[in-house]
Amino acid sequence: MGTSHIIAWVVGAALLFWVVGAYNRLVRLRGAIVQRFAPVDEQLRLRQGLLQQQLDALAPVLPNAGPRIDALRAACQQVETACAHARQHPGAVGAITSLRLADEILSDARARLPVQSAAGVDLTTLNAQIGVIDATLVFARRQFNDAVNEYNAATRQFPTGLLVGLFGFRGAGTL
Repeated sequence: MGTSHIIAWVVGAALLFWVVGAYNRLVRLRGAIVQRFAPVDEQLRLRQGLLQQQLDALAPVLPNAGPRIDALRAACQQVETACAHARQHPGAVGAITSLRLADEILSDARARLPVQSAAGVDLTTLNAQIGVIDATLVFARRQFNDAVNEYNAATRQFPTGLLVGLFGFRGAGTL
């Protein structure tokens, strides 16, 4: 075996080790996206439950706000559906975009029904709990988006970007 064969084997081994390392890094970063989505999902579920309690308390005492309450219920349902889809595909651009848009619609619907209390119903504690969850959700989203940005940056790096198409890695969407 000549020197050129040894050099070829060394270069081939180095390339193989690089491919395996780059692949494992992309898999680890994609796994981090899934891991960082779990707290977002949990906070969304908690908020949905509290919003449902708020709606159930308000519906009987605010009969003239029926259309706004119905809009808020529909927005809550839309977020639940988008969240279920995003839960199955936490890094998919379409699923995350759908969740982000549904949450924006929910925020708008919540702004149209700003109720601190109604006749016979004290919502102070419930509103405080929703506020805490909203703050926690902001933090969880930031962590998720950081994980997505790190993954997306890795998929665009040269020469790792060459492996992206080869192994079917796709960019991820931010919340």
